[in-house]
Amino acid sequence: MIDYEVKGRVALLTLNRPDARNAINRQVAQEMEAAIDSMEADDDVWVGVLRAVTVGDKPTFCSGQDLKAIGTPEGNSVTARGGFAGLAKRERKKPLIVAVDGLATAGGCEIVLSCDLVVASTRSSFGLAEVKRNLIAGAGGLYRLPRAIGRSTAMWAILTGEPISAERAYQLGLVTSLVEPGQAEAEAVRIAEQIAAAAPLAVYASREVVLGADWDTDDNLQALTGRLFAEVLASDDTKEGLTAFIEKRAPQWTGK
Repeated sequence: MIDYEVKGRVALLTLNRPDARNAINRQVAQEMEAAIDSMEADDDVWVGVLRAVTVGDKPTFCSGQDLKAIGTPEGNSVTARGGFAGLAKRERKKPLIVAVDGLATAGGCEIVLSCDLVVASTRSSFGLAEVKRNLIAGAGGLYRLPRAIGRSTAMWAILTGEPISAERAYQLGLVTSLVEPGQAEAEAVRIAEQIAAAAPLAVYASREVVLGADWDTDDNLQALTGRLFAEVLASDDTKEGLTAFIEKRAPQWTGK
């Protein structure tokens, strides 16, 4: 479900579960963590590109947590080192560029926010749709999205669950490079090769300093997110939201 290959100085990590809208389950999370381990351990690899296999006219980069697997062993999408999807809280020294060519929603958007640079096609969009299922974004999206696009727009996206278009995300600074459909991967690789042409130690150190301002607050915010996530997950409305999703009907919220 996660394919890994190396081309020159660039590692290519491919989320390959298009039949399930690239939803994250235990296997995907474990394989993602293993791929990051391989990238970090290989001294000949200096930068990574994360991409996804997509299908159809309205492709999905990643739909987030596999809701159909919640409550089963296969539904555990968190690893000890990487957190959600084996990536969301993983410490890395090497830059990771994500190539998005479709919808990145819920945990899929949080995966995007976990990366260092975002290349997106014009048919892409980004959202945290958890409130529509009485869930909250538990993998960093609630504080990473405001940092990326500003508090006001992020608050709207978080509270409505509605997606932000790639064009708008580019204007707000979330998207590094905006390209035509089908071109995101090529552009991400091009940028990766630009980074790989620079001095790797300087790249790693510069990245660490840029991220340094975030590290002091992430632990506290993640602790708060975790507590609230557990409270919401235990509610009756979560059961209703997941049931409605599986039954393909509108949920009937009770606020309990």
